Amino acid sequence: MLNEPLLTTASLLASVAIVTLAALRGWQGWLRLKTRELDLHRPEIEGGSGSGMARIEIADLKERIRKLEAIAAGVDL
Repeated sequence: MLNEPLLTTASLLASVAIVTLAALRGWQGWLRLKTRELDLHRPEIEGGSGSGMARIEIADLKERIRKLEAIAAGVDL
């Protein structure tokens, strides 16, 4: 009923499907691991402030840069 080339092709297709599914599960597990690592390790900005204060500190730094650029350009604030 089934000849040898058809049986070989079906076996190879099944093997590729199994390897692909195993690789996909491994990839998803690796992504979950990296997500957990990122959740556990939240870097803090100077002074130990969390992510809420980070925006305020970045805005403050941008304002300082604007002032320094104005001083360098010779503009009086």
